[in-house]
Amino acid sequence: MEASLYILIPISVLLVFVIGALFWWSLRTGQYDDLEGPAHRLLFDDRDEPEDGQEHDVGTDEHLSRKL
Repeated sequence: MEASLYILIPISVLLVFVIGALFWWSLRTGQYDDLEGPAHRLLFDDRDEPEDGQEHDVGTDEHLSRKL
């Protein structure tokens, strides 16, 4: 039982330092700068609507049916 603690405690301390380093890196590289931007871009997507009230069928696109 005591022998396993000699292994688990250093591993847990090392894991804390690795997680701390990864968190510090994510803060310094700006990973948390814009948390709301992607949600707003999703809601206000400005893709063009299909003309003539027809639904857009992805399977019949011209560029998909061309032979290479």
